Amino acid sequence: MKFINKLFRDEAGATAIEYGLIAVAAITAMQGLGNELKTTFNTAKGSMSTANNSAA
Repeated sequence: MKFINKLFRDEAGATAIEYGLIAVAAITAMQGLGNELKTTFNTAKGSMSTANNSAA
């Protein structure tokens, strides 16, 4: 019984798990941001190409 109580009170591994969850959340957020930036730059590229073709 003491062994089980000791396992429940041991929080050393909790920190590693928390850092892992934070890393997963950060990677997911950055992927979403990357896709947003890609869309924004492609839209700007298309607008500039259209403006350039109209001016020529």
